[in-house]
Amino acid sequence: MKNVVNFLGVFMSIFIFSQTKSVKKTPVKSVSKTVVKKASPKPKSNPNLVVINKDIPVLIPQKKDGNFGYVNQKGKFIIQPEYHIAVFFAEDCNLLNSPNEKIRKFGTKEYATVEKDLISYRIDNTGKRVYQFKDSDLGQCKLGSYKQQLFQAYILNGFYGIIEKSKFVNAEDYRDYQIYPQYQYLYILEGDDVSDPMIIASQNDRFGVIDVNNKVIIPFEYSNIKRNFSWKLGKMFDVTKDSINYYYIDTHNKAY
Repeated sequence: MKNVVNFLGVFMSIFIFSQTKSVKKTPVKSVSKTVVKKASPKPKSNPNLVVINKDIPVLIPQKKDGNFGYVNQKGKFIIQPEYHIAVFFAEDCNLLNSPNEKIRKFGTKEYATVEKDLISYRIDNTGKRVYQFKDSDLGQCKLGSYKQQLFQAYILNGFYGIIEKSKFVNAEDYRDYQIYPQYQYLYILEGDDVSDPMIIASQNDRFGVIDVNNKVIIPFEYSNIKRNFSWKLGKMFDVTKDSINYYYIDTHNKAY
């Protein structure tokens, strides 16, 4: 009996000892977590820059109380009128070719040139002045972008017509004219499409716009239409009915 008790005591000691040993844990492989980056939110579009007519700029210079600002296509002032001069948002080749590389970005079409108190600036589409012009920043504009006009005005017996220079031979032959002379005045506006330019015309002391096929684009109801770069830069015409107040119209004769 005593031997049995001794045997049980030894067995229990071995059992307890074996339980108190540290148990090696099977190492768990660390799994690298795949970090899913949240897509950066798209920049919110400016609700003020509405597009009603895709052929004209989203911001249009407009004069109020003697100063210029910019309206959207609904006619709402987005950049308040505080400038003596304000032109369309367009490239500035002097800045694009600036010797200062950091300045060149301000020459892109994302900016417009304005002038206040005889100081010229470039502004962004929120109206923020992002650059003040300095002579030392101005580079030389590169030649070669000018497109030779296909058509030109021609005067016969005091009236203006249009000829295609390369084809015109005989002034006595009406068939040699693109538009036979019949207007008080004609002026071909500079544009990107030299085969279909816009032409300022005068008839009965009023101004309108025609194309090279003598189709009336803008009716003859204006006292003047400026011969400037508004068509080339903005696909718009700078017009007035009273020879005092000028404003822009599109090819549908809609005023802004």
